[in-house]
Amino acid sequence: MKPTRIVSRGAIDLAVYERGAAPGRQTLVLVHGYPDSAQVWTAIAERLAERFHVVSYDVRGAGESSVPARIRDYRIAELMGDLEAVIDAVAPGGQVHLAAHDWGSIQCWEGVTTEPLNARIASYTSISGPCLDHVGYWLREHAKPGWRGEQLLKQLARSWYIVAFQLPALAPTAWRLALGRYWPKIMKQMEGATVEASPTQVKDGRNGVNLYRANMLPRLLRPLPRHATLPVQLIIPTRDRFVGPELYEGLSRWVKVLRRRAIDAGHWLLLSHPDKVAGCIAEWMDEHPIKTEIAEPAPVANRRTAASSNAKHA
Repeated sequence: MKPTRIVSRGAIDLAVYERGAAPGRQTLVLVHGYPDSAQVWTAIAERLAERFHVVSYDVRGAGESSVPARIRDYRIAELMGDLEAVIDAVAPGGQVHLAAHDWGSIQCWEGVTTEPLNARIASYTSISGPCLDHVGYWLREHAKPGWRGEQLLKQLARSWYIVAFQLPALAPTAWRLALGRYWPKIMKQMEGATVEASPTQVKDGRNGVNLYRANMLPRLLRPLPRHATLPVQLIIPTRDRFVGPELYEGLSRWVKVLRRRAIDAGHWLLLSHPDKVAGCIAEWMDEHPIKTEIAEPAPVANRRTAASSNAKHA
């Protein structure tokens, strides 16, 4: 599928794909994770486009979007600037619903919990991607004496690849030599999901490693309170090999309106269970329709990135 529009932000061009655009329809923005492109949302987007204006886009470094020159260009603040630019283009002056998977979900927690972007989001569906600040607090609490250390060890075992991704040449070389060629077969064996071969798969895997390098350690080592006042739906695949359900413990202290939905599936349930995922997203959107006016600004406590982001965008 070719992009329906290109949204430019500074030196970055973002490839945007739209389905179901029609007057009066609510807009849903879908954000993909690693090592995917917007293509991973195709089956779900086609189902939801029967009722909604569905927008997906290739994040920077993936698919048909531009590749940043530096690792720091993959910081979450920059990713949220991209999301804001897409929202401005597809829903100027209005709100959208937001759904995201894996690293798409990780980055979108920033927009959901900080102003001014949170006022543009009517509802959020998070799939297999916790807030790194929340995880930072979770790690601190579970490392204390007397806490259930086995949960910490279990999640660390799931997250072995995060350490590997910090090595400069390992992941890019693996994608170039083998992973890119065999990725559809790996997904079929590991997830039971059918993946179409992507001409950008090697690039997506190689460049997306910078998401981990630019964000993981700073966020996990120095977490800040991240509170969400807008409605959040958590879809938890119960057979996720990479993100354990324990990472969502205590999430209700951070999220005012929260619903958890468990699906018997693996990490890439977007591909293996598109009907169930699409149904959950549509139901959440129906329960929390877009308002005709922009919501009130978030509390002052959530303004961590507003000043820094504005300075970077100036």
